[in-house]
Amino acid sequence: MTETAIPLTPLWRQLTWWTLAFPLVMLAAIAQHNLYLLNWIHVLTGALWTGADLFMGFILGPVLRSLDLRSRTTVISYLVPRTLLYFPMVSLTAGTAGWFLADWFGFTASASPMYHLVVIALVLVAVMTLLGLGFLLPNSLRIWAELRRADPDRERIVHINRINIRLAATQGVLQVAIILVMARFVS
Repeated sequence: MTETAIPLTPLWRQLTWWTLAFPLVMLAAIAQHNLYLLNWIHVLTGALWTGADLFMGFILGPVLRSLDLRSRTTVISYLVPRTLLYFPMVSLTAGTAGWFLADWFGFTASASPMYHLVVIALVLVAVMTLLGLGFLLPNSLRIWAELRRADPDRERIVHINRINIRLAATQGVLQVAIILVMARFVS
């Protein structure tokens, strides 16, 4: 007995379109040189990114492992399209806003006593961006393509998603590290 494709609504209806507001707010803050608004969007998107990665890696991952194959792929089929825009929007906005904040405060100048923190933060953000855009996003697109097939390979879907959950946990740990760096900036 072959399984049929998992019923999915069109991708465009599942995408988190509201996340496009984040880079728009950031661009408005930069254009107006509004420190308060830029700091607000940086903190908001950083918290959303960190919270989602920690949730995915340390809460959802163990829950998914406890489900049978069919239930796992059903959860994944609802989760993947909702994260396709969410993660790139919050991560790119948080990192870009952070860079502008550091620059506005003069921390990007090599003579700044905070320069070493900027370098550490930049390295951490670069690694997280590479993981996110280089691995998590392409894996999510592979999962989405597999889900759209007439006879999806559920084992492949679960395998790719397991990698994504581990990468999300790795990003969560790196984000805790960058929070330590951010705390140092304000202390």
